Amino acid sequence: MKLLAILLMIFPILSTAKESERYYQDLWCQAHAGEVEVRQTDMTRVDCITYYHAIEFDFANKWAEAIGQALHYGIMTGKRAGIVLIGDDERFINRARNIIFTYSLPIDLWTMSE
Repeated sequence: MKLLAILLMIFPILSTAKESERYYQDLWCQAHAGEVEVRQTDMTRVDCITYYHAIEFDFANKWAEAIGQALHYGIMTGKRAGIVLIGDDERFINRARNIIFTYSLPIDLWTMSE
């Protein structure tokens, strides 16, 4: 009986668990001929580097943090900054788009559904 109670408590957690950021990073980066987790001289790691971009991956609710990291990665690599926001929450995606547009930031933005 105790085992059943434990399983009933754990099952909802498992069924709502989303994939890790790294999962999406690997999928997207491979599809775009990129290299994953590239260490820089300042010991930061760019989530994905493609021919043209240094890309930060984050869940959509962390859009503001992604902007700062992407700009830093662009400086470190000499490539154009990019962000892939994971999730479908338009509130966060629109916030990122608005900041990038309003301040003419050199960032390209993509999204991935969870």
